[in-house]
Amino acid sequence: MVHAYILIQTEVGKAAAVAAEISGMPGVVTAEDVTGPYDVVVRAEGETMDELGELVITKVQAVDGITRTLTCPVVRV
Repeated sequence: MVHAYILIQTEVGKAAAVAAEISGMPGVVTAEDVTGPYDVVVRAEGETMDELGELVITKVQAVDGITRTLTCPVVRV
């Protein structure tokens, strides 16, 4: 299993709606609106890096109100 954090910037006032919509997606473990340079932090998982990438590109980035995403895969060292 591959895990990643997805840091999301949204349009003003859209963080709660974006987090709520993303939280129901398959592969999303948590989606929370936060303060700071990013508005929503998502923990996601997939069987492979390709599956995780597909989640980000085809589903998460398609959510209305998102202006930018940064995906941070979790590494085990």
